Amino acid sequence: MSQRNLFVTTALPYANGAFHIGHIMEYIQADIWVRHERMSGNRVHFVGADDVHGAPIMIAAQKRGITPQAFVAEIAAGRKQYLDGFHISFDHWHSTDAPENHELSQEVYRRLKAAGLIYTKEIEQFYDTSKKMFLADRFIKGTCPRCGAPDQYGDNCEKCSAVYSPTEVVNPYSTLSGTTPVLKKSTHYFFRLSDPKCVEFLRAWTQGCGRDGQPTVQAEVLAKDSEWLGPDGNLADWDISRDEPYFGIAIPDAPGKYFYVWLDAPVGYLASFKAYCEKNGLNFEEELLKENTEQIHFIGKDIIYFHTLFWPAMLHFSGKPFRVPDHVNVHGFMTVNGQKMSKSRGNAIAPQDVIDMLGVEGYRYYFMTDVVPGTDGAISFDRMEQVYNADLANSWGNLISRSLNMSGKYFDGCAPAKPASFDAFDNPLAKIADGLVDRYMAKMDVLDYGGAKDEVMELIHAANHYIEDSEPWALAKDEAKADELAFVIYNLLEAIRIAAHLLMPLMPQTSAEALRRLFCEDEAATDDLTGICAWGLLAGGQPVEKGDPLFPRLA
Repeated sequence: MSQRNLFVTTALPYANGAFHIGHIMEYIQADIWVRHERMSGNRVHFVGADDVHGAPIMIAAQKRGITPQAFVAEIAAGRKQYLDGFHISFDHWHSTDAPENHELSQEVYRRLKAAGLIYTKEIEQFYDTSKKMFLADRFIKGTCPRCGAPDQYGDNCEKCSAVYSPTEVVNPYSTLSGTTPVLKKSTHYFFRLSDPKCVEFLRAWTQGCGRDGQPTVQAEVLAKDSEWLGPDGNLADWDISRDEPYFGIAIPDAPGKYFYVWLDAPVGYLASFKAYCEKNGLNFEEELLKENTEQIHFIGKDIIYFHTLFWPAMLHFSGKPFRVPDHVNVHGFMTVNGQKMSKSRGNAIAPQDVIDMLGVEGYRYYFMTDVVPGTDGAISFDRMEQVYNADLANSWGNLISRSLNMSGKYFDGCAPAKPASFDAFDNPLAKIADGLVDRYMAKMDVLDYGGAKDEVMELIHAANHYIEDSEPWALAKDEAKADELAFVIYNLLEAIRIAAHLLMPLMPQTSAEALRRLFCEDEAATDDLTGICAWGLLAGGQPVEKGDPLFPRLA
């Protein structure tokens, strides 16, 4: 396949509070794939943004006595420490209140209206008589009308993933005042998702493939989409408007009406990309229209309805230059005591708690070990410590420390030169490395991070066994075995060099440090992973540095 041109996003965090570790999980998942694709020679545009509109932010700002913009600015100011702190390599970070998003959201709306997919009708909506305002879906809670789960939001159920109208909620109450809301009429704007041409398109898109030949959505997501689409195409039309007072983007030619946040939030992906293009001298429309461009989204399973039904339909019927996603990669929740982690539930774990225990890259590695894309991941600090000590402290870190120490000790502080007798001895590590990059890349490309990591760990574990089997300390006592000693140490350093390259997307900082200690740091800039990971490229003869342990064992 030719070079890929990847437009990659994560779900936009709602700007009403600090990140928790569930947010970081998604960003790490996307970041690992982005780093891998860059190392594979592909062109990546990785963008994000704060999702800032909606009644919750308006209400929170009112309570503080400040404008919504000022409230959002305070939240946004705290983002960078988490993005940088977990080595998340976004190319650009934006806001859904930026001019680009106002422009693009209104343009998408006008195109959908011209396509005959927008209409108005009078509806009954919950109204809080105490607060004197219509209630956004998120300010209504009650029992799910589908599965009976209590304490669910007014538009979707976190337990069964059902999407419904707030008026269907059983025993509803206002989260603003605690009172029972009343029904009041208002004119609303709708996107005609039930139109047969929308249903036909969505059936084809959800069952299709991206440019890389892989399914557009995972099997579990397709099953849910197929359930929603149904044999008769029974999709409900989508209410895309909200009444003032509301912090959002005004609907053109509709005084007092604003876009529901879920219309302009995904358009924020495009707005962020447009701002990034303008900043970097790229043509936004030309980038979207390029034949090799792929649009990739990483999201949580609670928002698949919006991203695999509304969003692709909006894009498709808006026409060029907009393009439908090639892939929507869905992950599960981070759970604590069996419940989804969320700020509203009060069980969110602060990122700093994990950093204090494992360090940033220890958590990035743990995430690859225990959190499988598409499934829920349970937070367990005991399990984190177990994985860290077994794989990083005792295996990978131990291999680096012992190998560099022996290289410096037996070869005057340097790596041994590539032995002339390189093919004269049995080399089990080279056998494992043969085809390793291909196996690793095949798994990384399809988000099988755990499988890719296991391929690298096989080499690392084998290298540790190789030390015990070859006994370099014994070889060093026999001058007649000088070539064999050089051969053993050289191969250990090669295993470290190759493993460091392959672990770079997972643990960029410590992998770069391992290469630096081998004086191979210039290799980190490669975009030819297959070429640079060929066995036997280490020149040898250069100084090596043992340094402090990269992964000190946890007590």
